[in-house]
Amino acid sequence: MKPDTSHWRDNGAYEYMDTLSVEDLAWECLRRNPSYQDDARRQLRADDKDSDGDLVVSRRWGLRFRRPSQPLQP
Repeated sequence: MKPDTSHWRDNGAYEYMDTLSVEDLAWECLRRNPSYQDDARRQLRADDKDSDGDLVVSRRWGLRFRRPSQPLQP
């Protein structure tokens, strides 16, 4: 399912970004990056979940997870 992009020029749709922490803003930018999306998709599809894929993806994108990630609620 594709996201609704019909209101991408509406400033009100992005007001929540003014209140984001540095980490949350970084996540917003990263999750929209097509290369990151490809890497994450490949890792999710990997047959061997015990592989080093998570480590490779986290190092490539500079990720450190201290708590389980959750989608942001606009």
